[in-house]
Amino acid sequence: MTMHLVRGMSTVNTNKRKKRKLTLQQISKYETDMRAYNKRMRQIHCHDLQMNIEEYIAYCHGEHKPRVSKDDFKPLQQETGYRRETPQIPSKESIGGVATKKAPQEYTGNYIKGIACMHKSNLVPITDKKQAIEVSQMRRN
Repeated sequence: MTMHLVRGMSTVNTNKRKKRKLTLQQISKYETDMRAYNKRMRQIHCHDLQMNIEEYIAYCHGEHKPRVSKDDFKPLQQETGYRRETPQIPSKESIGGVATKKAPQEYTGNYIKGIACMHKSNLVPITDKKQAIEVSQMRRN
């Protein structure tokens, strides 16, 4: 027969639990376990999780309520501003604009006389007759 068909049975337990009577041997075992637990908490830098014997016994029996932190969240308040407080310095008054347009460069056609192939398709500009003779008399490999 399944539990949901039985009359008068409920899964809600409303009875108070009885306090447990501990023997001296059980208390001494809890003390050694508590010391080991506290030592482990100090090693992992959780000093706030250390307990005394009553808290540790309640912790082992599942009746321990964790301590409530009284520190509420406080937002960060900056004491000083993050910007430097300096007076407004005006920009320099310049005549003719900040960046005037540069005059375009044009080739007039009287400086370069021609282009010569010097070595392995290395093109070289020729500016005068002397340079043209030098390029033509160069040794070819």
